[in-house]
Amino acid sequence: MVLLLLTLALSLGYAYTNGFHDTANAIATSVSTRALSPRVAVLMAAVANLIGSLYSTEVAKTVGKGIVDVTGGVSLELVFAAVFGAVAWNLITWYFGIPSSSSHALVGGLVGAALIEGGSEIVQWDQLVTKVILPMISSPIAGFIVAFFVMTGLMWLVRHWRPTRVNRWFRGLQVVSAAWMAFAHGRNDSQNAMGVMTLALLAYGAIPTFEVPTWVIFTAAAAIAFGTYSGGWRIIHTLGSRVIRLTPLHGFAAETTAGLVI
Repeated sequence: MVLLLLTLALSLGYAYTNGFHDTANAIATSVSTRALSPRVAVLMAAVANLIGSLYSTEVAKTVGKGIVDVTGGVSLELVFAAVFGAVAWNLITWYFGIPSSSSHALVGGLVGAALIEGGSEIVQWDQLVTKVILPMISSPIAGFIVAFFVMTGLMWLVRHWRPTRVNRWFRGLQVVSAAWMAFAHGRNDSQNAMGVMTLALLAYGAIPTFEVPTWVIFTAAAAIAFGTYSGGWRIIHTLGSRVIRLTPLHGFAAETTAGLVI
């Protein structure tokens, strides 16, 4: 029971670090272009993250039972080790201001722990390739292509506008695009914690089958929303000012595209 409670608490800690680590994804461009003040931006992102977190549990099922074969049983030690590794990576990359994927850190933790506990046989390699590796490679490519055409269309749309009018309009529209991005992030990333919490309950025998309990959905959603409100200012600074200098038009295109791809 003690290990189960520790694993559940660590999973909520993971959701919290995911929230403040990945806040930058939703609001860095809006803060950089001064469309939103930092505090308003993180509050809006937290609310949108929370709403998105309650949307479905499909990603949770992939994380919880799509990477490691649970039919033969998994141990709590495996789940604890996987989540511990993901939390450690989130904290390290946050400290150095490095944008990185919390989702892939958790998947890597699950695979690494599974290889030690049961060998390669319990890793579902086909699911790992189709649902993790291929999307990991294709999503930035898809984002690049879609954003290229979105930005081309927007440039054509505003080709006769004065720069001050463009900036004024798209600062307002960035509020919508940032909220959309935060909603998409919550809908996707908060389910990582739901998946490992449910896997921990299944490993302990607290639930008979892999079905995400309602209380797990709400606690994981609350943890990532609270983490989002805490703000990951180091990574926000990296994405907002060190990668590329953005205008509100660029920010709107980037956020809209990223939300669609997610």
